[in-house]
Amino acid sequence: MGSATRDPLPGTRPEGAQTDEEAARHIRRMFSDIAGRYDLLNHLLSCDLDRLWRRRTAAAFDDILQLPHARALDLCCGTGDLALALGRQAMHSSSPGAEIFASDFAHPMLLRAAEKTRTRRGNSAEGARGIGYCEADALHLPFPDACFDLITIAFGFRNLANYEAGLREILRLLHPGGSVGILEFCEPQGRFFGPLYGFYFRRVLPLIGRMFSGNESAYGYLPASVERFPGPQELCGRMRAAGFTGVEFELWTRGAVALFRGKRG
Repeated sequence: MGSATRDPLPGTRPEGAQTDEEAARHIRRMFSDIAGRYDLLNHLLSCDLDRLWRRRTAAAFDDILQLPHARALDLCCGTGDLALALGRQAMHSSSPGAEIFASDFAHPMLLRAAEKTRTRRGNSAEGARGIGYCEADALHLPFPDACFDLITIAFGFRNLANYEAGLREILRLLHPGGSVGILEFCEPQGRFFGPLYGFYFRRVLPLIGRMFSGNESAYGYLPASVERFPGPQELCGRMRAAGFTGVEFELWTRGAVALFRGKRG
């Protein structure tokens, strides 16, 4: 699991998983187990930068989110932070902005996302529009073809059991001209920041994650999954091969994360 070699696998392969189905079961169980500490650890382990990354992702699609009849879907939504960021961005419109939906296949995550949305809708200072949540596997979504103008996924695409199948499903759901935004971890390559980040990501992060979550495998899985995930150029190539046009990416935080963008032609 610690190898830095990227394997030509169809998707994530947690230790012991041999098939897409086994990988999906493992990921669902793992994220269900850490749901209670998920937000705390996200903010702690990223030094609170995860909030900024999600806000920037939402802002990158402001032109779509401002449209009164647009529909946006956040896949692998976890506890709903990106979906909420999309909703806040949509509320900046002078007219009702895009309608926001979110899905995840880990039930405890969705429960927390729904509760967070209810709480923030009741807080006039915070503000949050309603979000339609759906419990579903990102590879088999219960939505009709061409029904969304925007699909986002933050730190979840890497966990799909089959990357090509995930891209095909996203393409299926987008209107012609619709956009996708994939926010994912990368491995920084800088002479100084790269090794420092690598030490933190592989040594410090798993230790803190285990201490706070009580889960022995989840935060060891994280750096290993990033190591095996396709690099930015390779992922862009896979997106183009799946049928996306205008594919591009931008690196943030010295290359620690990237936002990948594309459109359905």
